[in-house]
Amino acid sequence: MTLAWACAGMALDEQKGRPMTMPYADGDAPLIPRPELTLPALRQAVATVAPSRLPEFFEDLQRAFVRAGDEDSVVPIRMFYRQWGVIVEIERHPETARRLHAAEAALNSSDPAERDRAVQEAGDIVRAAHREVAGG
Repeated sequence: MTLAWACAGMALDEQKGRPMTMPYADGDAPLIPRPELTLPALRQAVATVAPSRLPEFFEDLQRAFVRAGDEDSVVPIRMFYRQWGVIVEIERHPETARRLHAAEAALNSSDPAERDRAVQEAGDIVRAAHREVAGG
């Protein structure tokens, strides 16, 4: 997931020349409603849509609170909520999550064109999830 976040530059619809907004596939109905960006809601959402990622969730939570204390700022906690809101936004759409995971796997391809497509796909998905979490 880390590389997908790093590769989230702007993408344009090549046919229309304007930003792409919704890479969600038709029929990619969400498994759960979008949770609020609160610790209990995000914890429950992760447990539902990506239970294998709960240890990562709690490690990130601990790092965010330590950093918040070190910096005397709530910004790291807000960033944690936003990051995991985006992860849940992707994972609650099974087809979108499948596409992201396939793109992440394709980043290891020996074919540069395939890697470029994977970077584009992952970036499109992550940007769209950020927009949705931010309110559309």
